[in-house]
Amino acid sequence: MWKIVKTTVGEPEARMIEKLLAVYNIPVIVQQTDLFVHPIFGSSAQCEVLVPEDRYEEAYNILQGEGSTVKYTPLYEDHVRLGAKIVEFAGYYMPLQYDGIVAEVERVRKEVGMFDVSHMGEFVCEGPDTVRFANYVVTNDFGSTDFGDIIYTAMCNENGGFVDDLLVYKIAPERIMFVVNASNIDKDFNHILKLSNGFDVRLTNVSDDTGLIAIQGPKTQEMLQPYTDLNLDEIGYYSFKEGSIFDVSGIISRTGYTGEDGFELYIPANQTTVAWRKLLELGIRPAGLGARDVLRLEAGLLLYGNDMDDTVTPLEASIPWAVKFEKGDFYGKEALLKQKEEGLKRRLRGITLETKLVPRHEMEVFKDGQKIGYVTSGTFSPTLGKPIAFVMIDANVKIGDTVQVLIRDKYVDAKVVKTPFYRGSVRSRK
Repeated sequence: MWKIVKTTVGEPEARMIEKLLAVYNIPVIVQQTDLFVHPIFGSSAQCEVLVPEDRYEEAYNILQGEGSTVKYTPLYEDHVRLGAKIVEFAGYYMPLQYDGIVAEVERVRKEVGMFDVSHMGEFVCEGPDTVRFANYVVTNDFGSTDFGDIIYTAMCNENGGFVDDLLVYKIAPERIMFVVNASNIDKDFNHILKLSNGFDVRLTNVSDDTGLIAIQGPKTQEMLQPYTDLNLDEIGYYSFKEGSIFDVSGIISRTGYTGEDGFELYIPANQTTVAWRKLLELGIRPAGLGARDVLRLEAGLLLYGNDMDDTVTPLEASIPWAVKFEKGDFYGKEALLKQKEEGLKRRLRGITLETKLVPRHEMEVFKDGQKIGYVTSGTFSPTLGKPIAFVMIDANVKIGDTVQVLIRDKYVDAKVVKTPFYRGSVRSRK
């Protein structure tokens, strides 16, 4: 006899559970019951996960306990077959690297590479108040954007600290999509849901039903163009169109996290492997989280949990351009306005070092013998041939100043510089 241990919206989650229980040698049957209508991509299967009745209690406890907290993206098995080194990141099993971080960085900078970013979260918001509501939730001015545009923005708490940094897609007059960091999916959804009181909107978390592949590098467009029904040249930076690639329908956006030109493909989770394998056939090689982190830091892009969190404001994180005080009311505005008027006590800066010693997260930073802050992100940049880092330091420290980072009990000189550290092939905003 078999018993239902879990009902899922979408097959990918059911298959993740199947993989998890297989670790414990628990047999699983996945059977489709109804169709769930995805707000963007259409129908997706609703599934029942069944286990033998005599193993039900064990399976249930596993799914309720620690074992259920780590998820798989739809491409997990492909990563394993390709020989990727797998690590746990943001609640998912993800590829750290395939054939070396430096090699993967170099391919993206000079040619093209691709990333599985299906762990990212997607929320669809629909209803008459959708645009007005989104403009209240985020700090940037979403209300003034056109349909087909995307904004990068912060979402703040009442104290002005980051709940998250995110992208917001304006799809239709009454439909938008929030794209949030994987580690913050549940927190962000609850935050947005709480703020929706009083607005005529409906929120749907479609994260488990949405696959996301990022193809990045200066040769991306020429390689993808023959396989899509869209004219990619018509998609400007931070814009998107709905169309198909390799006969898989979804959203194609000119965005990324590398500083290079490229596109991100939002497609149904159950078709992600189709697109991924077609890209492999074209000769596009995958890259992992390690390369992605190096690329984003070289490009001067922030990482939630390192460079900012709920105690850091967008003003302190040096993205004041993402805060539009003049647009009207938004959540966290009062606290941010107060901070602006009083002046910053600290801010995020970039530093470079002429040494082989690499600054790492939480290392202390000094000037004139006094501690002035700490490293938020640091790495060796293969593109620049030197260590680079973000530091949260006293606001009175200026570009061009010399500071010291305490690395392995040594005070190592570093120069405060403008960011981004490196400008790649990414296009200017249209």
